[in-house]
Amino acid sequence: MLRAKITLLLCAATVLLGCKATPPGKWETAAMSKIKHSITVHGKGTKNPLPPTTQNIESGRDAFSHYCVACHGLDGQNTGVPFGDRLSPPVPLLNSTEVQSYTDGQLKWVIDNGISPSGMPGSTGILTDSEIWSIVVYIRHLPPAGSLGEPAMYSGDRCPTPTAQVR
Repeated sequence: MLRAKITLLLCAATVLLGCKATPPGKWETAAMSKIKHSITVHGKGTKNPLPPTTQNIESGRDAFSHYCVACHGLDGQNTGVPFGDRLSPPVPLLNSTEVQSYTDGQLKWVIDNGISPSGMPGSTGILTDSEIWSIVVYIRHLPPAGSLGEPAMYSGDRCPTPTAQVR
């Protein structure tokens, strides 16, 4: 009888305490950041073949606006993205110290392969290497937060579409 009560008490404690989700603490965040930068995200030594010219930044901004804007906003800082901070983990601000501390090769690797189990999908087979490298250049030269407005898909503005000719 005592054994059954103890078992019931332990089960109740597990249900009440074990199912509580809390954001990661300072130590967990630091440990995961170190693991990602050192072990799980590859490409550390890979160099970006594109120099940070105005043309390459603009090309990166263009590619970014087609493939990345839905989650990262036009400016890479989640401006106008209604769910960015509600995902688990939240969509990172691409101008943050954590993101900017990755090497160019690591950023390319993330764009190529995604980050599991986050919402970051891999783009292998969707984007060309040139597009990805230009996106990396753009990420290194992001505009101020909010300066590009919010994506049309979230602002209620209609995206311009070609007009079909009806005969």
